[in-house]
Amino acid sequence: MRSKGIKNITENRQARHEYFILESFEAGIELVGTEVKSIRSGSVNLKDSWCSIDNGQLYIRGMHISPYEKGNIFNRDPLRVRRLLMHRKEINRLFGKIKQDGLTLIPLSLYFKDSRVKVQLGLCKGKKLYDKRADAAKRDAKREIDRSLKIRNS
Repeated sequence: MRSKGIKNITENRQARHEYFILESFEAGIELVGTEVKSIRSGSVNLKDSWCSIDNGQLYIRGMHISPYEKGNIFNRDPLRVRRLLMHRKEINRLFGKIKQDGLTLIPLSLYFKDSRVKVQLGLCKGKKLYDKRADAAKRDAKREIDRSLKIRNS
C-alpha cells in the first residue's frame, strides 16, 4: 500500500537567506535502499549542498545523508554525489540559464511525494550583503507592526 500526498523531510533555510529564488523545479533522486531508510528517519542535511550539470546529467553535491544504523556493509559514503532525475529538455534549459546568466542551482527542500523521494531545486541568484540587510529590516518592521496591532487589538 502506497502512502498518498506530500510529506516534507527537510528544508534548506540557509538558501532562502543567501539567495534570491527565481524559479523552482522538482526532480527525482537516485538513492540506494539504506539511504532511503535513513531519510525516512530524518537524518539528512541540505545545508551546504548545491547542484551541477556534467555531461548532460544533473548531480547534487554536498548533501549529507547519515549512514543507516542497521545498514552494515550496504551503507554508502554520506557525502557521495547523487544523480538527480529530470527530463533532458529541462536539464538543457537549466544548463543554458546557469552558463548565460550566472545563476546557481540550489536544493531547497527534500520531500516524499507518494512513496518517492523528490528534491525541490531553486534557480537562484546570490544576495549581496545590502540585500540581506534590507530583508532583515523588512522582517523587523513587519514584526514590529504585527506586535503593535496585537497590542492595540487586545
